[in-house]
Amino acid sequence: MSEIIAVDPELLEILVCPVTRTTLKYDEKAQELISEAAGVAYPIRQGVPVMLIEEARKL
Repeated sequence: MSEIIAVDPELLEILVCPVTRTTLKYDEKAQELISEAAGVAYPIRQGVPVMLIEEARKL
């Protein structure tokens, strides 16, 4: 299991889904940003959100 690295709360407040432009839900344990509107979860790698739809996991 990968190490949990904190993501800057201010960054989380301004990030939106690049597909739907809706807010994201932060799943700290899974290290993902979830877009319920798009039905995907964007990974967070080494504390950096990877906001590419090609890298997102379908929910």
